[in-house]
Amino acid sequence: MNKKILGIIFILLIIIVGVSVYAIINNVESSQQLLDEYDVIVVGGEPEGVAAAVSAARNGAKTLLIENREELGGLFTYGMLNFLDIPQGEDGHSVSKGIFEEWHNLVGNTSVFDIELAKSTFRKMVEDEPNITLLTETNVLNSIKAGNKVVAIDIENETGQYTIKGKAFIDATQDADFAVMADAPYFVGGQDINIADKKMAVTLMIHLKNVDWEGIREAAKSEKFGEAVVTNTAAWGFASLHRAYPAKVENTRLRGLNLGKVGDDYYINALQIFGADGLSEESKKDGIERGKQETENILAYLQKEFPGFENAEIASFPTELYVRETRHILAEYQLPMSDLWTNSDHWDSIGFGAYPVDIQAQTPQDYGFVVAAPKQYAIPFRSLVPKEVDGLLVVGRAAGYSSIAAGSARIVPTGMVTGEAAGVAATIAINENLSFRELSKDQELIEQLRSKLKAQGAFVDHIETSYPYEGEWYDSSIQTLMDYGLILGSYTNDLKVDESTTQQYYVKLIHDSILRGNPEVFETYQESIIQVHDEILNLEDVPLVRDDAATILSRMLLLSTENISWQDLIDEGIIDEELAQRVLEDRELKLQEVYAIAVAVIQWNQ
Repeated sequence: MNKKILGIIFILLIIIVGVSVYAIINNVESSQQLLDEYDVIVVGGEPEGVAAAVSAARNGAKTLLIENREELGGLFTYGMLNFLDIPQGEDGHSVSKGIFEEWHNLVGNTSVFDIELAKSTFRKMVEDEPNITLLTETNVLNSIKAGNKVVAIDIENETGQYTIKGKAFIDATQDADFAVMADAPYFVGGQDINIADKKMAVTLMIHLKNVDWEGIREAAKSEKFGEAVVTNTAAWGFASLHRAYPAKVENTRLRGLNLGKVGDDYYINALQIFGADGLSEESKKDGIERGKQETENILAYLQKEFPGFENAEIASFPTELYVRETRHILAEYQLPMSDLWTNSDHWDSIGFGAYPVDIQAQTPQDYGFVVAAPKQYAIPFRSLVPKEVDGLLVVGRAAGYSSIAAGSARIVPTGMVTGEAAGVAATIAINENLSFRELSKDQELIEQLRSKLKAQGAFVDHIETSYPYEGEWYDSSIQTLMDYGLILGSYTNDLKVDESTTQQYYVKLIHDSILRGNPEVFETYQESIIQVHDEILNLEDVPLVRDDAATILSRMLLLSTENISWQDLIDEGIIDEELAQRVLEDRELKLQEVYAIAVAVIQWNQ
């Protein structure tokens, strides 16, 4: 081999080594080398994952944070969701303290934040912790278990494939991807209440420039698009856009604007995209493309109709959708909606939520709803512990919440609260040589967890507070219907319990109560339930009286071919003694009584 060829080979080797070294430096964002084993491995660089990793590291754990994107922040940075919903407790102050509050202060302590500043702040918080090794642009290939315990993880990036052992794992991905790899049980959407096709609209954030903020103020004053609030950096309201704007791309819609101003950049959370599957990459890509097309249509409309947008232009498009709901992990405690309604505390509380239970629209034909507005409710540690799998905690929107409760608990500040708690819990479980499931049952160690969280600035103080209709005879009926999302208190928590109602409302409530709460009965009597439901809904509104309520229910459940009496429902075991004594004559029923009938039907033959 001549010297020229040897020289070429030598140069190529230098290039290859240089590229490899660069790749290693680029992917291992730490002065430390990648270890064979870590105390805590956090999967997902979402805000919740940053909180979990920083919390674990500050409590002495050698921590590995794995992210498949180039940077941190996930939904906040790649989805451009920079309009913060901060849950406020009974005293009007934020209940999202600790690491979330620390990050929030670093990005300006406002409702709207600069995305690039957020990205660099997440990065700095991680890099400032010597116990954290950060791997970016790294994919998780598999979880490795010994029995039912996760003990290692297979990962891959441009430097190669690695198997890394861990003593504790935290899944902070949006969709509980790693937990599913580990065979943790879960449900999707509204499967827990028998509406499996429940998919809240996803959103593509709109990023504009050249907006005249004074024009936005004028639009609010004129109420051209309904009432609105405009501050120096944010605007929200304009609800009549829901109906005023004519969507052009199929299965899209514009709702009222949540608009944030950051310097010369303007971000709008308002474009709803229907039918997108948050668990399908192909479906999400299609959603983004549909969203881009409709963004151009929206801009043209706003330029023509909405003061302040005359000269607006599209500045950029997000690379990711804002997906509100996919998987819900089955946990040791599945936080129900009734806990939110009753502002419940828990002995193993690791933080609080307080945001209204916001269920976004699922089709262009509905406008979503707010189930209730809790004062503040505790999130138990048990809700982070998945069933059937050890060595793993799940934080963020995919944690152990019911699909209705997740309407509130899904927001990122609450998710960061759970991430911080998981980081501390991991160090305690390691030090005590306990599984997370064992830790979740140990009151003394849970109190240690709560004390450590409080010491690092988290809000975990136990609360005592009241809730609407507490102690009323129909209190438990309301809680049951809340769990299924069947009644709506909206922002005022007013269920109008003393008002009368109509046959139309009654038949819909009974239909939905059986469908969601007693699916076996629904399957058995589906034909008659749907027939009576559709028949009465097509009539004009008719006041609901006791005996008509009995007849309607009888027809739906095929209890008799003739008109059945109220007494027959009592004899059938559907109506209990409490309700029977309260409705002794054929009169218009109050909603509180209708709620009790609906729950009686849910519990019938169970």
